[in-house]
Amino acid sequence: MAAETVKHFHERSISNPDFFWSEQAQLIHWEKHFEQVLDYSKPPFARWFVGGKTNLCYNAIDRHLKDRPDQNALIYISTETGVEKNYTFRELHAEVNRFAAVLKSLGVGKGDRVIIYMPMIPEAAFAMYACARIGAIHSVVFGGFASQSLATRIDDAKPKVMVTADAGMRGGKSVPYKHLVDEACSLAQMPPKNVLIINRGLDAGMPITAGRDVDYATASNAVGEAQVAVEWLESSDPSYILYTSGTTGKPKGVQRDTGGYAVALAASMKHIYCGNAGEAMFTTSDIGWVVGHSYIIYAPLLAGMATILYEGLPIRPDAGIWWKIVEQHKVSVMFSSPTAVRVLKKQDPKYLSQYNLKSLRYLFLAGEPLDEPTAKWISDSLGVPVVDNYWQTETGWPILSAMLGVENTPRKYGSPSFPVYGFNVALFDESTGLEVEADQKGVLGIVPPLPPGCLSTVWGDDARFVSTYFSLLKDRKVYSSFDWGIRDHDGYYFILGRTDDVINVAGHRLGTREIEEAISGHANIAEVAVVGIEDKLKGQVPVAFAVPKNASLLVDAAAHRAFEKEVMDTVDKILGAIARPARVYFVTLLPKTRSGKLLRRSIQALAEGRDPGDLTTLDDATSLQQIRAALEQDLR
Repeated sequence: MAAETVKHFHERSISNPDFFWSEQAQLIHWEKHFEQVLDYSKPPFARWFVGGKTNLCYNAIDRHLKDRPDQNALIYISTETGVEKNYTFRELHAEVNRFAAVLKSLGVGKGDRVIIYMPMIPEAAFAMYACARIGAIHSVVFGGFASQSLATRIDDAKPKVMVTADAGMRGGKSVPYKHLVDEACSLAQMPPKNVLIINRGLDAGMPITAGRDVDYATASNAVGEAQVAVEWLESSDPSYILYTSGTTGKPKGVQRDTGGYAVALAASMKHIYCGNAGEAMFTTSDIGWVVGHSYIIYAPLLAGMATILYEGLPIRPDAGIWWKIVEQHKVSVMFSSPTAVRVLKKQDPKYLSQYNLKSLRYLFLAGEPLDEPTAKWISDSLGVPVVDNYWQTETGWPILSAMLGVENTPRKYGSPSFPVYGFNVALFDESTGLEVEADQKGVLGIVPPLPPGCLSTVWGDDARFVSTYFSLLKDRKVYSSFDWGIRDHDGYYFILGRTDDVINVAGHRLGTREIEEAISGHANIAEVAVVGIEDKLKGQVPVAFAVPKNASLLVDAAAHRAFEKEVMDTVDKILGAIARPARVYFVTLLPKTRSGKLLRRSIQALAEGRDPGDLTTLDDATSLQQIRAALEQDLR
């Protein structure tokens, strides 16, 4: 029998979703088999595997105790503290049971919320698995958020317990957490009853609130070798809430189900990421973001793989640290971001050839659009295929990707390939609502029902779920990604940037991605951000902020102008004069969040003389200072 093509595989998932997803559901354990694959009686709300009972923790850990109890499950590496520790499935099971017993001793049960505000340490993973085990709903808040942002999330989720640590570590420096938790609790209208603290000994002056704060080491010793029974959840029961970053006003809590999410992740490991039991997966994200939830915490273990939890930077102690980890732990699947690769692009290339990477089959990249120069550079440098995939916090797993576990289709640089099975993707004209033809720009939409694993609603606000995500078209409900895209004649999709990042120059719509990719084509550009700036004549004009590979070339004003003209000429050649930036400013650092996302809106605000907005997740304050200085010092 001939191997199935990606095209046929996708068509089956759309034309007969009940049969298709019933097949995929066999990849996980069901304590009680589902009675109905899909209930779509109240569109756009979809309920998957109705009546089925399962548990994420059981599928990730307990299920493997029979066949691979002594295989590594969680590999913890901290280049900040120098600590490394491996946990087998048996050892991880014991740690999670212990953590679950502590949570239960604090009154946490099925449906209760637990906020996790933690650095990248094993106890953060234990806490997430423990919540899943007992049916509690975890809400991980990225450790870079300030107290006010944390307080807002506390008031929305109304947690019974918060889990935190005394401090994290970044760049060799201690980053205190506990004082931010205390401040957030004082700001919140409904603070948690207890704060469970993992004390790493990094903050000697950590304050303790009597009656509320609980030391995890003490509580853990008290429960001993506890065994906590698995809480079997109905498939549609919530597993977690994850708040979308960069929101204004009240944050949106993406609510994920249990059964659909487990099936989607298990299927993705087989069909997209090609991970096998007994191997290791290294995902360089943070657990505070969706990639960390899906492909550090849950998916690798669902597939019987070891997952690597890394606390540290990609260039410390040197730019070879990630590749050293790949060699040491024989990593077969690696998942990172284009931003991280661009950071490595500025380092000495010797680090890319120092280590034996023969175990590494694929490097997957996602998070923001991947430009062709960056993709080609890292693929050629490592000698490893690069697979671009596109998805969102809301979807929980890829919308667009090559599906190499189904068919080894050719990849095109700059494209995340094709719609993934289950996603009925189309590009829509914003004004007419009609689907656009090949090589025409449109808003990427998904015709519902959304497949398993996607958000089931916005926590506590069904109306917001509908109004936010299904208002793309007036006459039919279609999920909007809020991203511009284009599809070529071969069916490959290209993401052009957010709809609110599109620059309208004299009536011509230009995606920031297109201009950034053109500028990246210059041999001396390591990284670039393009934003649209108000212009009285043209409506908007593009302005670029670029990081040169060799800043020594910019020795004086004349050199700046000459290099700026080179960059503009590069854009002219690739996109034409219409896309030429009005200015190209050179800096050594671009403003990013601690997870590596560019703060384009803050850059745009500064360029237009406005307040840059919420900067609580800003990684390095000097980056914004450089933007200000560049704008103030007009070298023309």
